[in-house]
Amino acid sequence: MIQGRFFLALLFPMFLCCGCSSRPGVDTGNPSSWECLLDQGEEVDFSQQIGCWDDFDLLASDPLDASIPGARSVKTDVDRSDDDALYFQNSKLYQVHWDFASEFLSGDGLPIVADMATFNSTEYYSPDRRFILGAVTWYEEPGVWVYEISPYDSATADMIATAFYLVRDNAYFGDELYFHPSSESVEAEAENLPDDIPIITTEELYAGITYQPLNLGTSMGKLTFYAADEFQEDAVNYREIVALENVPADIAVVSGIITQDFQTPLSHINVLSQNRGTPNMALSTLFQDEELLSLEGRWIELTVEAMDYSVREVTQEEADAWWEEHKPDPLEVTPMDLSVTGLWDIQQVLDLESYDLADALSMAIPAFGGKASHFGGLVHIGDDVPLPDAFAIPVYYYNQFMEQNGLWDVVNDLLNDQQFEGDSSYRQERLQDLRDSIEAGTIDQDFLDMVIDKCNSEYSGLRMRFRSSTNAEDISGFNGAGLYTSQSGDPNDPDYPVDDAIRKVWASLWNYRAYDEREYFSIPHTDIGMAMLVHHSFPDEEANGVAITANIYDTSGLEPAFYVNVQEGEASVVQPEDGVTTDQFIYYYDMPGQPIVYLAHSSLLEDGETVLTTSQIYDLGTALSAIHSYFYPVYGNAGGFYGMDVEFKFDDDWGTSGEEELWIKQARPYPGWDATD
Repeated sequence: MIQGRFFLALLFPMFLCCGCSSRPGVDTGNPSSWECLLDQGEEVDFSQQIGCWDDFDLLASDPLDASIPGARSVKTDVDRSDDDALYFQNSKLYQVHWDFASEFLSGDGLPIVADMATFNSTEYYSPDRRFILGAVTWYEEPGVWVYEISPYDSATADMIATAFYLVRDNAYFGDELYFHPSSESVEAEAENLPDDIPIITTEELYAGITYQPLNLGTSMGKLTFYAADEFQEDAVNYREIVALENVPADIAVVSGIITQDFQTPLSHINVLSQNRGTPNMALSTLFQDEELLSLEGRWIELTVEAMDYSVREVTQEEADAWWEEHKPDPLEVTPMDLSVTGLWDIQQVLDLESYDLADALSMAIPAFGGKASHFGGLVHIGDDVPLPDAFAIPVYYYNQFMEQNGLWDVVNDLLNDQQFEGDSSYRQERLQDLRDSIEAGTIDQDFLDMVIDKCNSEYSGLRMRFRSSTNAEDISGFNGAGLYTSQSGDPNDPDYPVDDAIRKVWASLWNYRAYDEREYFSIPHTDIGMAMLVHHSFPDEEANGVAITANIYDTSGLEPAFYVNVQEGEASVVQPEDGVTTDQFIYYYDMPGQPIVYLAHSSLLEDGETVLTTSQIYDLGTALSAIHSYFYPVYGNAGGFYGMDVEFKFDDDWGTSGEEELWIKQARPYPGWDATD
């Protein structure tokens, strides 16, 4: 159901102002003609004019969650049936347009306002609509007043102009008011607006932003600054709050992250921050911020909020006490299941004849790991979710390899070594030694023959991708993104030996950061095994991306949409090179017209180009919708924010049409924000 909650809150949840005044320094029009109209000591339902900042502040909505940007918004209603009467509704009391209209503009000589579903389907899309719905918003840091309509609203230029002029003429900031097109469809219609309506673009609003909250929360730690050439991702300490010049590709466990460069919401370090529950933010003035620089090397409390951030110096004793109280509870992970042997076609991984999806996943993950088990669910959705043929290798063979090569004894020696536990440099060296031993070990010949025979008989001539799938990744409460390694192997190409690929994937269970991440969540290392998901590789894809099957800028669920981050070719979307940007957009798949709201564009393309066509975006949206619905009984029924984290590619080598076609690579529960917090 579409509801009228003001939409622009979805566009800039990250870009807010720290330390800005709550009162904009705007003095427009004739000062003598404007004065406050509302009694600040009373609660009002609406006003038909805004005479001063205090009037606006009384009516404006406060942030409901991380979806609200550095902005205050008042929803507006223009009643075309009542001589274009304008209402600035109290958006604290009436969070959606229907709430206000049904309460105050229904009956008593006015037409009856229909139920919410009818209201929404009419008032955003019908040319004969009764209301023109929008909002006026003050963006603090850019210092801009804007009038906006919903990105899926099909209002004509005449309707937009009518509402804009009414707002302009009935507000003290009218001379400073801009119209902001919130989607490509609205932008196209805005080209027909009169010349005296100034327009400000999304990119222009972004240009004035310095603060970006990514993962909200509070923590304590020692503030440490790292220039780009000084940072080593594995050398940081879990009690540090790190201030970084650039966005790193990876990072070990830390208490908080501040980057000078802005991040994407699906950046690798933000997914890690969400998984760990640690605050993460960006501040473009970080290395010029006198307050933060003065606290370098000291213990601080960092609080990242939707509207701003704060820091205060604390003692080490305070920090130690805070850590003891807030360190994560041990995460319970079912130990690896060694009873399952053989190679399993992906359709066989989940027993959906005997169990529902949730129970089938719970039974499969200890044997096949999270990645392969969820892929085993995808294959049952249907044609809307295009997948490569695949099979799974259970954890049994990892354990067999470790036993046959005497490597469990090595692991146990490490886990009982006090220096290994307390010295990160020593731990890094010993883990590298363990990985080297695994990569040099001997694989059981019967197992290797079985894998090669399956590749040759069922995937003849294809290079295969052996993908990590442990029982401690892609599970609820632990994302595990980027902890482990995948590797390509081809039984007919000596440059890509299958046995080398398998050993490298097994060895990655002991990556330094994978070990530290499990240690942080008190996961017993010897309970974890490495299974694999195996399918053909995509060596030359035309586009790759990550999507969330929910609107990560609106955890309340009032504005359902998909968030998509996609890049040209093989360039990474979650660990981009310095200076490289990706296409990022919100896709309102379930809304009429299916608006696409671009937040950023790929720096690898010419201006005006997009990575995906509208047709490709529709195919992706169809797959995301099916995936979201399929896993909802498992991860959505508990309430709160729910979405699936989906990796995809567009490739022209494997389809039947000869054109670039969609392929889904994996789906896992997205950690996101806990809407119950």
